[in-house]
Amino acid sequence: MRRREFITLLGGAAGWPLAASAQQPVRVYRIGMLETTSPRASAANLDAFRQGLRELGFVEGRNLVIDFRSAEGQPDRLRALASELVRLKTDLITTRGTYAVMAVKSATSTIPVVITAIGEPVETGIVATIARPGGNITGFSTFVPQVASKRLELLSEAVQHLRRIAYLSEMDNPVAKLEWENIRKAAGSLSLEADLLDVRRTQDFSRAFDLAVAQQVNALVVGTVGLLLANMPILFELTSKHRLPAVYASREYVDAGGFMSYGVSYPDLYRRSASYVDRILKGAKPSDLPIEQPTKMELVINLKTAKALGIDVPGTLLARADQVIE
Repeated sequence: MRRREFITLLGGAAGWPLAASAQQPVRVYRIGMLETTSPRASAANLDAFRQGLRELGFVEGRNLVIDFRSAEGQPDRLRALASELVRLKTDLITTRGTYAVMAVKSATSTIPVVITAIGEPVETGIVATIARPGGNITGFSTFVPQVASKRLELLSEAVQHLRRIAYLSEMDNPVAKLEWENIRKAAGSLSLEADLLDVRRTQDFSRAFDLAVAQQVNALVVGTVGLLLANMPILFELTSKHRLPAVYASREYVDAGGFMSYGVSYPDLYRRSASYVDRILKGAKPSDLPIEQPTKMELVINLKTAKALGIDVPGTLLARADQVIE
């Protein structure tokens, strides 16, 4: 054999393992997402989650499939949807909110679960402790005790001649009880009267607003629960009808037409949750990953809505906002 032919043959042989390696099938991971609200309402969060995954090498259509399920504001659908994701044999499930997490917890004790956002995971019995969750669930908490009272302070700064406020929430939720205690105390320090409006179903909203009007409530603090987020259109219709300014727990409301929000950045939590997904898919145990706390807070004001409600927002408050929507 000539020397040139031998070198050519040797070079070709050297390429065989590489060619074989390139043809190895790509591992495709399957992630289930269980949300309380529609993908449209949570679009910014879902975009942040996908971006976080892409930065870590997970791309839909290449090595990732996301099975999205939404209860569309109907909590009684969560258990069936959680069971459906389990039957799809997902590698991991992400979910948000107390009721959604509870539904997933009851559906599986083996599939890893990453909570993208929840109020109080320990008191609800979802995890053992913040530092060591135990079991198959970990993720991110949104609860900061002082935030609810801070919302009231900002509302009192934005709305002149405020005398009586109401806290609108679903009091079955453990987070609502903690928020109400903080708001009640803050109202006292601001010389404000505070009422409680408890809603458990969509049908309760009209009655709650009628009660607020009867009690001469000037403004609302809207709680951090999924039922309220899922019923944004009804909330906006009623606040507009009764000309009641409201401060909300997240910018999702303000982006959709609400007056003002102060709270954790949910897109930031969703983006950060991608790192937990990555670690778990690479072998980490959820039981060993601590529940992480929010690190980014944001104030967002919708000036268009403020004008419609007849509110002249002070320039000092606008200057402190992370974003002003005009």
